[in-house]
Amino acid sequence: MENRIRYATLQDKVVSAEEAASWINDGSLVGMSGFTRAGDAKIVPLALVERAKKERFQIDVFTGASLGPEVDEKMAAAGIIRKRAPYQGDPVIRNLINTGKVLYMDAHLSQNAELVRTGIVGPIDYLIIEAVAITEEGHIVPTTSVGNSAIMAQYAQNIIIELNTSHPLDLEGLHDIYIPGDQGHRQPIPMTNIEQRLGTTAIPLDPAKIKGIVLSDITDAPSLIVQPDAETAQIAEHLLHFLREEIKIGRLTERLAPLQSGVGSVANAVLNGFLNSEFHDLEVYSEVLQDAVFDLIDAGKVRFASATSITLSKECGDRVYGNLDNYKDKLVLRPQEISNHPEIIRRLGLISVNTALEVDIYGNVNSTHVSGVKMMNGLGGSGDFARNARLGIFVTKSYAKGGAISSVVPMVSHVDHTEHDVDVIVTEQGIADLRGLAPKERAKLIIEHCSHPDYKAQLQDYYDRAVEKTGNAQTPHILEEALSWHTRLATDKTMKK
Repeated sequence: MENRIRYATLQDKVVSAEEAASWINDGSLVGMSGFTRAGDAKIVPLALVERAKKERFQIDVFTGASLGPEVDEKMAAAGIIRKRAPYQGDPVIRNLINTGKVLYMDAHLSQNAELVRTGIVGPIDYLIIEAVAITEEGHIVPTTSVGNSAIMAQYAQNIIIELNTSHPLDLEGLHDIYIPGDQGHRQPIPMTNIEQRLGTTAIPLDPAKIKGIVLSDITDAPSLIVQPDAETAQIAEHLLHFLREEIKIGRLTERLAPLQSGVGSVANAVLNGFLNSEFHDLEVYSEVLQDAVFDLIDAGKVRFASATSITLSKECGDRVYGNLDNYKDKLVLRPQEISNHPEIIRRLGLISVNTALEVDIYGNVNSTHVSGVKMMNGLGGSGDFARNARLGIFVTKSYAKGGAISSVVPMVSHVDHTEHDVDVIVTEQGIADLRGLAPKERAKLIIEHCSHPDYKAQLQDYYDRAVEKTGNAQTPHILEEALSWHTRLATDKTMKK
């Protein structure tokens, strides 16, 4: 432990997970490290689950993004979580949110730190943070994610460290912890290329706030990535063709621009499409590095990648963490307020690829709510990137549930990204470049190129009647019909007429 706890006075702070869990009171706001099932608190949450078998208590949980099963599945099922923020991805807690048993605050991931900094989220009674080591200064070396840990460490009243020995000490040096100052007094973030390091390799904090250290050897839960299929491969091919045309026109060079890919199987599969392309010497500036990024590094396609989290399948994780020296000089992990910061996204000119649940004929995107009312996962960082990127691209299959659902609808049932933030829509059917177009021009492209053949005539009929009924209005809609596709799905189990 001397290699991992290098601040000598903290070596006497090692306690059991049960003791640490006993400190957390009913009604507490608890911050937890972790971002998309990586670098998350594990052993203390499991002790809280055991404690819940003997006494009833509830806490509010604020994290970086989704966590592994110890929290979002087991703690939620045990009835411990009263309120959860700002992102989740587990079916157990999702069901509790959608039945009103857990409150959920969905938020742009870049803005979470400001909520803590201004006291809107807080006071944070306890922060439970996973670490690979504690430095000689008493600072925390995170594991496989940074997320909101740095800002929460500054503002938490008490800190419990989960010192996780399953992570290699070689992770030290991978992180770049830069924390902006207060709004109104901060300086510009001095990043002009993705390899630049701005801060320290450990999270600074007052060691006096560390109440206890719990030893853990529980590994990160593997990602739930589904392997690419024929349709996601087709989406990738449409996107690659589009990028090639951008190069011919002169808007991009053959090195493209830094790439961002959202969380999930479709976005990962689209990024995977670069494997067999002519593109090389690529850069990735994203929030999460999934399997596809490491496949591209191995293939010599990606030369450097920056994010706030590394979330991998077991097979890919074994390959990467078993040979970390092969990757370490090509990676950096930052706080999510930096990885997702609009200032940096716009300065670097990112190509941003995120996943939509549904899009409408004018280019509005729903990323979060099934049929407008049921939360799926959350907004995540998609809004941070889409609004500020050089190219805000959304990808989705044109249909779902075996064809019962069209992913292209007259009007989205919930708006996460307005038409003003959406540059390009891609499905397996084709691509619609919406830049510089009026609403009626966008509708023509989306219906023609992105909708599934089973729904194309139905969409065109709606649009034609909307134009006629509104007198060719700026954005033609038949309001009494605009959401009828969703009501039909609820009653008939299909959007088809």
